[in-house]
Amino acid sequence: MLIPFFFTVLIRGRHNLGAFILFAIAASTDWLDGQIARRTGTVTALGQAIDPLVDRLLIAAGVFGLWLVGRLPGWIVFVLLARDVYLGYGAWRLEQLYHRRLHVTYVGKITTALLLVGFADLILAWPMIPGAGLVDSALLPGLGSHPAPMGIWFVYAGMCFSIAAATQYSFIYLRTAREAREELATAE
Repeated sequence: MLIPFFFTVLIRGRHNLGAFILFAIAASTDWLDGQIARRTGTVTALGQAIDPLVDRLLIAAGVFGLWLVGRLPGWIVFVLLARDVYLGYGAWRLEQLYHRRLHVTYVGKITTALLLVGFADLILAWPMIPGAGLVDSALLPGLGSHPAPMGIWFVYAGMCFSIAAATQYSFIYLRTAREAREELATAE
């Protein structure tokens, strides 16, 4: 519910703190809802399907909004959104063909946490830390000589975990599809 409000405040660019608060509330309530469902034994199939979607929408709003306001290079937007489309299509295909669900993995959860922390910091644009002085390029904030928000390092780490998670999900997909085909062949 808060995602459109967060996105609007972020791209207007006048209220970093307001955008940060809306983003933090959206991320926190999503996490809290999941914790309550697990601890009270009220996890539902609908909840399991919607929770990753809400995470993806929040991350997409954050990454796209941060790109629009010039705090994130376009290649990061492309990589993260392409990964989400790839995984979303794979999960949909697994459900459609084999009636199996692609469950969230620990690496996927770490990815989401790192990206949410990184985006939250980039929204605030604080704290600024010195650049690493390795490569001066607007495409690689934080690696040049200019200061950058600390959150860019969380985003870089989140991207590494994101690629690892996509690889892991690909193997899980292949294994699950193979098992489903074997079960169908055995049932015939």
